[in-house]
Amino acid sequence: MSASSSPTPAAPVRERLTPRQRKALVAGAVGNAVEWVDWAVYGTFSAVFAGQFFPSDDPAASLLATLAVFAVGFVMRPVGGAVLGAYADRHGRKAGLTLTIGLMAGSAAVIAVVPSYAVIGLAAPLVLLLARLVQGFSAGGEFGASSAFLVESAARGGRAFAGSWQQVSVGAGVLIASLMGVLLTNTLSEEALSSWGWRIAFAVGALLGLVGLWLRISVEETDAFTQVQAASAQEQGGRRRGAIVTMLRDHPRAALRVAGITVAGTLTYYIWVSYMPGFANSASGIPLADAFLANTIAVSVFLVLLPLGGRLSDRVGRRPTMLAFAIGFLVIAWPAFRLLQTADFWTLLAVELVGVVLLVGYSANCAVVMAEQFPAEVRTTGIGLPYALSVALFGGTAPYITTWMTTSGYGDLIWLYVAAAAVVGIAVYATMPETKDGEMP
Repeated sequence: MSASSSPTPAAPVRERLTPRQRKALVAGAVGNAVEWVDWAVYGTFSAVFAGQFFPSDDPAASLLATLAVFAVGFVMRPVGGAVLGAYADRHGRKAGLTLTIGLMAGSAAVIAVVPSYAVIGLAAPLVLLLARLVQGFSAGGEFGASSAFLVESAARGGRAFAGSWQQVSVGAGVLIASLMGVLLTNTLSEEALSSWGWRIAFAVGALLGLVGLWLRISVEETDAFTQVQAASAQEQGGRRRGAIVTMLRDHPRAALRVAGITVAGTLTYYIWVSYMPGFANSASGIPLADAFLANTIAVSVFLVLLPLGGRLSDRVGRRPTMLAFAIGFLVIAWPAFRLLQTADFWTLLAVELVGVVLLVGYSANCAVVMAEQFPAEVRTTGIGLPYALSVALFGGTAPYITTWMTTSGYGDLIWLYVAAAAVVGIAVYATMPETKDGEMP
């Protein structure tokens, strides 16, 4: 047969989810949402409880100290990505996910009950710091394990759709935290909220952790992991090389690509979805309750669009949808932050809505495109470690840097910070290979 008459590879057939796959996606997404409620509550209420742990005559100084603890929590995410990722690659996605949610919920319970600085002095911020470090460790392992679990549970031809539920569940956790912000700020006095009301949110998050733990215990392990486990038992007598060493030695380019993919996404995500209410309140003086409401509406729209973004990626590809995200933020960075300096409710809502629509291009893709870079035996570590390093460097520091810039008179230059991240994203997405139609390695 001549080269000209050679058959071209057929596009992957898109199949329907089986009942087992559907149950896995529901259990994975709900458990992940609960995990991220506990993580997001800190950022949501940081401006409220700052004075309880870092008393100061200057509210901005107290907030910056609280946000420093927020950022320090991200330092543990690479450690969690490495340690818990290797654990999930050796013992299974189910075991890894069960451990991460237990650590996260337990830390939320500690923050809910720890006395303030006025009661126990320096021990209060130290306990807060330790609890946040454990939460960072848990979050570092969570992303890789949940992404691997969901993508490995996907129907054929629907990996991005399945992976998008990782971010749907993250957004759902942020939304629940934001809704608690709306509820508590509208039902409690400012004094009651800052003295004890914020503890309710952490307590609720800890209780929801029990629900997530039950779901994760009840779910089955993925076929991809059980096949790797069986092959390892036959070929190496059950002994396998360490996932971290294997990932760094055999897949360094894929690890660097994951880190690069994350830069623009994590920075814009944490500014638009997690910290925007507090930032807008500081920058323009908009009431915190109004800022929480605008954030809640925007996140709700974001959650609805994410599975549609996953379907679009499964149809047109990872690269074009991620490029649309990065180019869009490069275009809107200056006008968005210009508007936020004097924002009212409707202006803030418009800025948030435009941002979350663009973010779909990244968030619907991040789990699947990272999972598609690695074979199953190192997939959780390969996703979790480089992703967590980028998040620690660019996501965890974003609220602190933007708040410092605002309070130091450099608020007009924040758009350059976002635009620079978008440029990095454009460079990475334009040069990465398209993985939509390939088999998982």
